[in-house]
Order: sequence, then structure tokens, then C-alpha cells
Amino acid sequence: MGCLRGWLRPSRSFGSGAGHSRAYVQARAERDAPRLSHQPRVRESLIKPLSGCAYLALLLALDHYASYPQQLALGVLTWIVLAAALVRVPPARRAQALAVVVFATVGEVTGSLIWGVYSYRLHNLPLFVPPAHGLVYLTGLALATAFARRARALVLVAAAGAAAWGLLGLTVLPHRDVAGAVGVPLLLLFLWRGRNRAIYAGVFLVVATLELYGTAIGTWRWARELPGLGIPDGNPPSGVASGYVWFDVMALLTAPLALAVFRRRAVRTPREGEQPLQSTTPA
Repeated sequence: MGCLRGWLRPSRSFGSGAGHSRAYVQARAERDAPRLSHQPRVRESLIKPLSGCAYLALLLALDHYASYPQQLALGVLTWIVLAAALVRVPPARRAQALAVVVFATVGEVTGSLIWGVYSYRLHNLPLFVPPAHGLVYLTGLALATAFARRARALVLVAAAGAAAWGLLGLTVLPHRDVAGAVGVPLLLLFLWRGRNRAIYAGVFLVVATLELYGTAIGTWRWARELPGLGIPDGNPPSGVASGYVWFDVMALLTAPLALAVFRRRAVRTPREGEQPLQSTTPA
């Protein structure tokens, strides 16, 4: 009751009830300001993931009609776009994106050129594919950042979409997707127990959209069966995002070590350069 009487008792610093009302209204407005301005911030934060998806979709559409020299030009352009995007992110994220490029390129060479699980339109590894993997990671990261206050909902949407896709591939879709369904539990495990589950969810949503779009326009195509194993595979397979998430897991594990080594070498280099100057200085 004492607290209530203190709240109801007029403050001595205000000369009238009108002044007290104005102060109350101002305090109420300041308290509600973050809540009212939250929605514009969410809309602004969606610009990055939407821009990333738009560029990647346009890239795949242009490649559908591109000759080999034109595809090389698209590759150079995509490397420039990735470099520009990396400049705008912190060093840790920069190292993670570059690590994704490395691991994803190894996966592309193995899965496409060596094993033949899928093939691109010109039966090569397009120059834009490695940097596009970095852009996919940054786009998924931006999507996770945009929904940071709704990370649980983002993860649930990704998990429900992956599980539904896997079940449809085994039951409803025209071509049975057994190989893809095998990768779905791994993806769900990452989304359930992973330390960066929101990032994995964002990457899954970006990858799923690009896979459905890229295969629909013929930029690449997955084999009907895994070569040498005969296991039916979808086009695209439902578990394909688990491979992308695996690239992200490896990048998140190795990027801090690579960044630490780089910083250590950067610190040592000036000191080693100063030693000859000190040794040649007259006593």
C-alpha cells in the first residue's frame, strides 16, 4: 500500500495536475518507443537477406542462358560481390564465410565432378559456384539476424519444412527420395542440438529455395540414383540442406582457429621486421 500511495501522491516537482499528466504521457511514450519502433527495424534488417536471395536468383536465371565465356563473367562478378559483402561484416564472420567457400568447393568437386551425384548445365563447375556458397552463408546469417527475437520460431519453421519435405519425398512426390530422407535426420539434429541453430535454420531456408528454383530452371540436375549405390534420389533431394549445414558446422569450427593464426602472424611480422633495424643501429 505504501508503494501505491507513493505512486498516487502528486510529485512536488510539478505545479499542477496538467504538468503531472504531461510527464506521465512522456514517460509512457518513452517506455513504448522501443516496442513501436521494433517493426521498422525488422523490415530494415530483412533488406540484406532479401537482397542476397535476389542476387542469387538472378545469377541462376542468367546462367540458364549463358555461354561459357558469359558464365566466366558471372563468376568474376560474383567474386566481386562476395568481396564487397565481406568488407561489411566483422572479421569473424568474414573468416566463416571464406571457410564455407573452401569446404563447399571441396564438396562440389567431390559430389559433382568426381562422384556425379548432380551435374551443372555445362557439365562443369561454374566459376560463380564457390563465391555463391559464401553469399548463401551470409544470406542465411542475415536472415537469422533479422529474426533474432524470433529465433525459436525460425528454427521450428525450418525443422517442420525439412521433416515435411522428407516425408513427402518418401510418400507423395513422383520420384522417391530415399537418399534425401537419409540426410533429413542429420539436419534436424543440427537444428535441435546445434549451438548455432538459428544460423542453420536461416541457411536451410535459403538453400531450399535456391535448390527448388535452380533445379526447376535447369541450372543443375540431381541424378535419379546415387551413382554406384542405386539409392533413389530426388531432384533436389530433401536432405540436400544437411550438406550445406555441414559446411557451416565445419566453417564455424575452423574459422576461429584460422583467424587466430592469421592475427598471430600479423602481429609477429612487424616485430620481425623491426629486429634488423635495431641490430644495425649504432651503439
